[in-house]
Amino acid sequence: MSAGRGGSRGSRVGRRGGGSPRSDEANPGGHPEDPPGDAESVARSICLKLLTMAPRTRAQLADALAAKGVPQDAAEAVLNRFTEVGLIDDAAFAQAWVSSRQAGRGLATRALAEELRRRGIDRETVSQALATVDPAAEEAAARMLVQRKLRSMRGLDPAVARRRLLAMLARKGYPSDVAFRLIWDEISCSRIT
Repeated sequence: MSAGRGGSRGSRVGRRGGGSPRSDEANPGGHPEDPPGDAESVARSICLKLLTMAPRTRAQLADALAAKGVPQDAAEAVLNRFTEVGLIDDAAFAQAWVSSRQAGRGLATRALAEELRRRGIDRETVSQALATVDPAAEEAAARMLVQRKLRSMRGLDPAVARRRLLAMLARKGYPSDVAFRLIWDEISCSRIT
């Protein structure tokens, strides 16, 4: 096969991408599908594309723009505008995240706070979102996790079961005093002892 007729797949892609192997040099977005143009329109396009896939925090979008090589002033202008019009709302993101992850995964407030901080949510916004978590609902979620896990532990040594349950609740962010109390209550009521 001759280079002019079939060449390698990479060379064909390079020609379609703008005639040079580095078509991202003229495109600060860095990806052939990103629109060429001024930095702010590239930033808008990147942010809109990411926001159509899933909700994002301002920090996540800022990181994505930096990774694509968008100048910081253009990124800030677009992020500020998106915040003004409500496309970026870290408080709403935090509230939805807490509601979803607490109900769906049974995470405690400590684990939820860590997840939100990793996504770039500031401490005050995290605190406001976590204030909506009902302590009774959090304990009920932990109890349900223990009960569900206990079903698969029939026949295990009680000490092993307690260690595994304690590790599970620790990973979910529950304080050790709550975990010990719930585990003791549930193991006492089950047939595992």
